[in-house]
Amino acid sequence: MTSLPFWQLLLALIGLLVVGHILAWWIWRALVFSGPVLGRGISGMAKRRRLLHWFQRRLPATSHFVARRLAVDRFSGLPLTLMAALAVYLMFLGGGLLEDLFEGEELTAFDQQVNAALSVLRDPTFLKLVGIITALANLETLIAITIVATGFLWADRRSRYIPGLLLTVIGSQTITYIGKYAINRDRPDFLTFATASTPSFPSGHATGAIAVYGFIIYAIARDLPGARQRFELAYWGCALIAMIAASRAVLSVHFASDIAAGLLVGGFWLLSGFALTEYLNERGVGRIPPGG
Repeated sequence: MTSLPFWQLLLALIGLLVVGHILAWWIWRALVFSGPVLGRGISGMAKRRRLLHWFQRRLPATSHFVARRLAVDRFSGLPLTLMAALAVYLMFLGGGLLEDLFEGEELTAFDQQVNAALSVLRDPTFLKLVGIITALANLETLIAITIVATGFLWADRRSRYIPGLLLTVIGSQTITYIGKYAINRDRPDFLTFATASTPSFPSGHATGAIAVYGFIIYAIARDLPGARQRFELAYWGCALIAMIAASRAVLSVHFASDIAAGLLVGGFWLLSGFALTEYLNERGVGRIPPGG
């Protein structure tokens, strides 16, 4: 299949980013306006429903635990509950992906079809741009960014963020490389200038991108004053992560399922880093007093 010209591919990428920005902003506004109302509604149900009143009288300890898990005024309440539920969901998705990889040929056939379809994107000039994007998640690049981010967090007197960052990066990379050599999946045929020596599943670039850049986005966005500022940082940061992940398939060094698995692994450990950081923030751990 012949690749599209560079200018068409570049315009398509820009158009995709612009349309995605518009849609994401609509979704963001809906979440910002409806999230607090929904959270108060969920937590308030424990006070209004007769069945839960009966539950509180009969099982006070259990009902107290449930009420704390649904509280919206602290991180250890509803936010942590939703975060834990999402982490469990990511684990189930990863398990299902592994099952499909080991037990069926449908996933392999799908990966091959996607890899073949991406040939329309493999214009030599466009591949140079893709190569620059993918280099942003090379292992040495991610290590350097993690070190620099750690230094900035310490200098900005936010040392309580550092354990979460290190947990996210070390945990995600450890599981990724254990998975690579335990599963030992062959890479796709190298159809471009890019090559790789490690096994294919999961994608270390996808894992590292969502873990490192995701945590940095969170650390910056958390203290931004406006919702629009947080949205812009989150959107363009997520767009960068998505482009890095997609670049691995375009360069034909990973299958689509490798990338999906990498994002799941990185996403799980990113949530773990969020949870640890918010726990430390809530407890006031690691705060360096001014002049300290």
